[in-house]
Amino acid sequence: MLWLLRFLFLGVLGAMLWVTTRASLHQSIYAIPREVLTHPWFLATLFDAYCGFLTFYLWQAWKEQSLAARVLWFIAVMLLGNLAMALYVLAELFRIRTSSELAEVITRRNPGRLPLPAALVAAALAVYLLA
Repeated sequence: MLWLLRFLFLGVLGAMLWVTTRASLHQSIYAIPREVLTHPWFLATLFDAYCGFLTFYLWQAWKEQSLAARVLWFIAVMLLGNLAMALYVLAELFRIRTSSELAEVITRRNPGRLPLPAALVAAALAVYLLA
């Protein structure tokens, strides 16, 4: 099961990197037409995505015991969405032995490591500023 989850989240990460890179090379995120931004289905999809990000973050905040890590992960998830979420889950999946139970990934609390969320926030801010 652990290898399946690793493969799945590597796929999510790869798909999100591919689709966002392709979109970014085609058009700036700031060039989205007003008709799209005000379309009811666009807004519904956006709300749906951010409610999902917030739901994931609540679990993540419970796992991370450091306030600094919680804040950085919140920013990373809100700016990068599924990219940040996939990287977090992959980091968790690769921290445990392959013989470990999946429950260890779900229930283990972390002291709050800062390098990964700090790097993601810095990368997200750089991308948004350069867009």
